[in-house]
Amino acid sequence: MRPYYENNLYNWVRDHRVHHKFSETVADPHNANRGFFFSHVGWLMMKKHPQVIEKGKKINMDDLFEDPVAAFLIRNFWWLKLMMCFFAPSVVPHVFWGETWYWSVYSQAVCRYVLNLNFTWLVNSIAHMWGNRPYDKAISPSENFVVSLLSIGEGWHNYHHTFPWDYRAAELGKFSVTTFWLNLFAKIGWAYDLKIPSDNLVRMIAENRGDGTYVANNHLAHAEIHDLDINGNIRLRRT
Repeated sequence: MRPYYENNLYNWVRDHRVHHKFSETVADPHNANRGFFFSHVGWLMMKKHPQVIEKGKKINMDDLFEDPVAAFLIRNFWWLKLMMCFFAPSVVPHVFWGETWYWSVYSQAVCRYVLNLNFTWLVNSIAHMWGNRPYDKAISPSENFVVSLLSIGEGWHNYHHTFPWDYRAAELGKFSVTTFWLNLFAKIGWAYDLKIPSDNLVRMIAENRGDGTYVANNHLAHAEIHDLDINGNIRLRRT
């Protein structure tokens, strides 16, 4: 069994790109057709299918090494992981509200970490099995509110697989803490070139390929997104 540490950026991005390109096939690293346990955590407990390895070698990853921040994170993964995932969170309860070292380490380096891993894995398992498919009924990824709640917005999976280039990974108006942070980083110049599909395209795809459960988000059904701010407010231009 190989330990799971959310993996470094290179491995994570490569596996995610392979997953999108070959979703629900033997080349998918966490193929949901192999069952809940496999897609949730089993794929991390065994050797990868040969097709996963073969297809992974063909994925272009040059963009990661062209980005100095991404390259730094890849080179320094282990000490950053130990510092930011285990050491720093364990220090906070002890220093700021006098918790004992035992409970500080147990709650943050053990309980928090285990819960975080499983909430992340739910996107690969439950969100590929249960939920509605308002954007594309022909694929397994589904919209699952519970998974979105636990993973701070990553469970709108039918949308994400239908429009994988949308940086929000969900239609505007859906709960997503990730989108909030990306919008914040965009305001200060750390995130840029953010792509989204037009509202008309989303509605057209949903009407033609969805399972009939698509409901446009309030007044967005008849508008185009004009601008976003970090608080999630939008400015609209009527169509």
